[in-house]
Amino acid sequence: MGELLEALILGIVQGLTEFLPVSSSGHLEIFKFILGDNSTAEESLLTTVFLHFATALATVLLFHREVKALLLAPFKKDDTANRKLILFIIVSMIPAALTGVFLEEHINTLFSQNLLLVGVCLLVTAFLLWVSEVIHEGGKKLNLIRALIIGLSQAIAILPGISRSGATISTSLLMGLDKEDAARFSFLMVVPLIFGKIAKDLISGDFSADMPSIEYLAVGFLASFFTGLWACRFMVKLVKASRLHWFSIYCIIAGIFAIGASIAY
Repeated sequence: MGELLEALILGIVQGLTEFLPVSSSGHLEIFKFILGDNSTAEESLLTTVFLHFATALATVLLFHREVKALLLAPFKKDDTANRKLILFIIVSMIPAALTGVFLEEHINTLFSQNLLLVGVCLLVTAFLLWVSEVIHEGGKKLNLIRALIIGLSQAIAILPGISRSGATISTSLLMGLDKEDAARFSFLMVVPLIFGKIAKDLISGDFSADMPSIEYLAVGFLASFFTGLWACRFMVKLVKASRLHWFSIYCIIAGIFAIGASIAY
């Protein structure tokens, strides 16, 4: 397969699955398997950085009003709501940040086409999506405890196959948050973590080996960015309309495929 076509496919997969509740990391592993890409996490680091940067920018663009309000909130005495939201986002980041700092080496070993793990985790994602839609009752407000619990689900979603958006939105719904608040917080809370991870990778990463071409990175970036814009809008509408069960069915199918592929190969 041509290099640019591979970049296009991986960019589309990243853009779609970063926001839709189907696990971007799990699907990237599946598609690497399909495309015959045997690169390790370290070898594909620069590509991963570019793809995640694209989806982070898509999130910032779509939620630019909220992001702007959060950045200005510390300088406005009467904007207590956004200052609280900043605190909740910081608290939600703690579990994932600690996991990344202390378990990074162990986490990297999971991203080497471990399709059995991906398949099992996709089935877990399917269960979370289904349960959260079945028993959801809204009316609760975000607080420090709920933000921390949502942050714990985000940390668990480091596992390939556990959807970050699926886990955080499902957890929010299970704790009684309204659907729009659940989707909004899920997307806003991840932006600082993505940019922080990108900065860390750029500072400490080794990009000397297997350097992809500029064209490859550009195609992947653009595909991820524009696909992510659409997927993020679509996901917010799905959460409001209570349509997560369709993705539960999809995750079951993808999970069975991944498990079957791991056994066959």
